[in-house]
Amino acid sequence: MKIKYIFLALTLLSLSACDDHQVFNDEQYKNVFGFICNSDNVLSQMFTLTDDTSTGYISFSMGGSNRTTEDVTIDLVEDSTLIDTYNKNTFDRAVEKFAHKLPKANYDLSSLTCVIKAGETNGTIPVTIRPEGLSPDTVYFLPVRVSSYKKCELNPEKSTLLYQVTLRNKWAKGDGSSTYTMSGLRAEEGSSEINMPGSKVMYPLSRNTVRIMAGNESYDASIETFNKSGLILQIDDNGNVTITPYRDMKVTQLSGDADYPNTFRVVNDGYNYYKTFLLHYRYQVGTSIYEMKEELRLQYNPEDADEDLKVK
Repeated sequence: MKIKYIFLALTLLSLSACDDHQVFNDEQYKNVFGFICNSDNVLSQMFTLTDDTSTGYISFSMGGSNRTTEDVTIDLVEDSTLIDTYNKNTFDRAVEKFAHKLPKANYDLSSLTCVIKAGETNGTIPVTIRPEGLSPDTVYFLPVRVSSYKKCELNPEKSTLLYQVTLRNKWAKGDGSSTYTMSGLRAEEGSSEINMPGSKVMYPLSRNTVRIMAGNESYDASIETFNKSGLILQIDDNGNVTITPYRDMKVTQLSGDADYPNTFRVVNDGYNYYKTFLLHYRYQVGTSIYEMKEELRLQYNPEDADEDLKVK
C-alpha cells in the first residue's frame, strides 16, 4: 500500500512538472509586443535647441523565442488622459509640478500606425520635434496608447507610452544634470572680496541662452526661485556673454576686467576639456548690493556623440 501511494505521488508530480514545462514553453515561444519604455511607461529623449527640428522615435519591441512569420500592424491614438493619470499618481495635488501635453506646434507624429515586419523584433514611428519655445521647467509628454493591432499579443503593461521631450544646447541639459563648479569672488558694497566656492546648475533656454542663479543665491528647482534670483547668459558666436535678469533680479554687467571678461571658452588643462565661463556683474538682493566675479567650469568629452560643442 505504501508503495502505491508513493507511485501515485510521483505520477502527480511528474504530470505537474510536464504542465509547468508546457506553460514555460508556451510563454517562451509566444510573440508579445509592447512599447519600449521604463517602468513608469515613460520614454525620455533629449533634443538640441541648436537645430530647428530634430527626429526622435517611438518604438515597439517584439518578444518570443521564435521570429514572427507575418507583419504585425499596430494602430495608435493620442490620449491626454494618460497625463492626467500620471499627474494624479505622481504629484497628487501639487499642480505646479504637473506634466503637460507637448504643444502641437512643437511636433509632428509621422504616422499613427506602426508595422513590425515579419521576422523583425522592433518597429518605430519617427517623431519630428521643434524644440524652440519649450521651457526647461516644464515636463512635456506626447501621450499615446495602442488602439488596435493584428497578429501576436500585446503586453498590457506596455500598451501606453508617455513620450517625454527634454532640451539641451551647447552649454546645458534640461534634465538638471549640468552642474558647473564655481570659483568665485564676492564683495558686498563697502566690504572686501571673499572667496565664494560652490556649484551652479545651468539650464538651456534657447539656441544660445542659458539660465543660472545670481552669485551664491540658494538654488531650488522652482519657478518662484528662478524668477527671483535667476540670470540669463546669452552667448554669441565669438564666445562673448551678455548677462541679463531672468525676471526680477536686479543685475548690471561689468566690463573691462581682463580676468573676468564675460566670455565663454573651451579650456584644456592638458588632461581634460572644460566648458568655462568667466563672468563679472553686480546684483542686488533686498537692500544689499554685491559684486561678483566667477569662473564656472564643467568637464566634458568633446568626442561624446551627444555633445553639440565640438573642439575643432
